[in-house]
Amino acid sequence: METIIFNRDGIDRAAQLLQEGELVAFPTETVYGLGARADQASAVAKVFEAKGRPSDNPLIVHIADRQQLEELVEEVSDLAIQLMDHFWPGPLTIIFPLKSGAVADNVTGGKTTVAIRMPNNALTLELIRKTHLPLVGPSANLSTKPSPTSVEHILADFKGLIAGVLAAETDLTEIGVESTVVYPHDEQVDILRPGMITKSMIEELGISANYLSEATQLSHLEVASPGVKYSHYSPKQPVVYVASPWTDQEWQEHIGEVSDKIGLLAGEDLVRNLSSHPQVVATYSWGEAEDIRNATRNLYAGLRYLERTNCDKIYVQGLENSEKASAFINRVTKASSIVL
Repeated sequence: METIIFNRDGIDRAAQLLQEGELVAFPTETVYGLGARADQASAVAKVFEAKGRPSDNPLIVHIADRQQLEELVEEVSDLAIQLMDHFWPGPLTIIFPLKSGAVADNVTGGKTTVAIRMPNNALTLELIRKTHLPLVGPSANLSTKPSPTSVEHILADFKGLIAGVLAAETDLTEIGVESTVVYPHDEQVDILRPGMITKSMIEELGISANYLSEATQLSHLEVASPGVKYSHYSPKQPVVYVASPWTDQEWQEHIGEVSDKIGLLAGEDLVRNLSSHPQVVATYSWGEAEDIRNATRNLYAGLRYLERTNCDKIYVQGLENSEKASAFINRVTKASSIVL
């Protein structure tokens, strides 16, 4: 199969392929999604097969307007309306009670809820409108691997395996990690997966919000959010997350004690100071060390870049443990086999 790269002029053809049940990856402000029509079980099954994704891991449905939402859900609570009014379109996924038969059963893994968001990307909103269908859109990567933030990443995993890719107008997606997932119920909002939309941002609306740990979610039989039940985001090499605020000297001493060839994902100062170390064979800088937004945006791109080098392990510099860094810390921790 030829994988066609579409720009804005090719949206009509991309929409046609989706209508025909093919897979077309699309950009969002978070990461690229692997798109398929949400109402057709055979199209959705292609997503699970292409990604190697477990069938009980629910998919997020992407919509372009509120009318599509009304066709999918049984009820829209006042809390959900507040969240949508403030954060949609944007990097917030909301769990709703599903209207029976509104999406294919394999979208939700047989659950009675459905995860929905309206992405903040003009190209993809236009694609959804032209398809005249809501689209599932899990991250367009092989399951467990780092999510894609560029067309290059998608082609590395799926060239010749999917029908097409709608290319964003920037090299990397704006945010770089997946959306925040929330479940509004009983006058409060449970945050099931951290992302750019934080607890404080939700509480600024006068809404009570609570982070629900993965352990708590896994203690229930039904996990409503993707990205919780299974390992994610890992390159082929082991990832070592240095959460401790090491000095340059501590970095030098530690790396000097290991025999592995090291790939380093870090801020510019640390990259510059360690790039000449004989154990450091590859580096990727996200810029200023404490630039949380840029570190998050470049996380998956850095992991994918270093995966292609001859390093034995990938070391990732930590960020200060803060709410703004929670998405970065969550993704790196899930990708890591060692946390120091």
